[in-house]
Amino acid sequence: MPLAVWPVGQRSAQYQRAGRYLPACTAHPGKMLPDLARRIVAEYSRPGQLVVDPMAGTGTTLVEAALAGRRAVGVELEARWAELARDNAEHVLGPDARRLVEVRRGDATKLAELLGPDAGRVDLVCTSPPYACDVGNLDTTNWGAGHNLCATGERNYSADKANLGHARGAAYEQAMAAIYAACLAVLRPGGILAVVTKNTRRKGRTLDLAGLTVALAEAAGFTYLQHVVALHAAIRGDDLVARPSFWQRTQTQKAAARGEAAHLVVHEDLCVFSAGPAQLASTTKEDPRAN
Repeated sequence: MPLAVWPVGQRSAQYQRAGRYLPACTAHPGKMLPDLARRIVAEYSRPGQLVVDPMAGTGTTLVEAALAGRRAVGVELEARWAELARDNAEHVLGPDARRLVEVRRGDATKLAELLGPDAGRVDLVCTSPPYACDVGNLDTTNWGAGHNLCATGERNYSADKANLGHARGAAYEQAMAAIYAACLAVLRPGGILAVVTKNTRRKGRTLDLAGLTVALAEAAGFTYLQHVVALHAAIRGDDLVARPSFWQRTQTQKAAARGEAAHLVVHEDLCVFSAGPAQLASTTKEDPRAN
């Protein structure tokens, strides 16, 4: 399996967004790095092609795709995030690029219905699903006062327990299997699915979410093409400079004290698939016959 390492964390996430994306984005607990979204779009699509994000969140992928001259359609279940994705497109993009972006509210398992005549013509599906773990924005001041570290209503993308962000175990696998099947149905033959995921740890055990993603996508009919290590640590000479959050540091230290072989995770896993047996080289920008 072709393996690559992309240094997409040379700047911190805050600096990648500062002065471009709206400050309201900080409320979303699972944003994709703009530099990573930009790299995915550049590697796996060409100008003028159609990029779809079925779990669009705050619209990072859509904005970066439009800036690169692609048409971009995002689907988002939560009204709050769908509206913020539209606001980001208005804020970041000029009039010409803004016309390339559409945000539609709906369920990712109903992609074909939501895309209408574009179903079957999508060149790239790029998304980052929930990581099957609790996520939220930490409030250390609130925690220091004896309250919750993360407000209950702000966890897992939505207060609605039916949202995929709350799914775990078999429920998560079933939901993601349906979403990957929906992605396959809207991609053109040879189109690309790029999924950004991350292995997580609960109670001392690792959830191999990257491996699960590969298994679910292959079961849906995709061909596994490539694995990319999206490096969030900055490269400084011969060193890697991690930027762990307060929560990451605390949990890693506690795990080490319990004798668990834990370490700071400084990357995400990008799993790349083809809708059919097409070669990865067919997605290159310069020459579809290259490599």
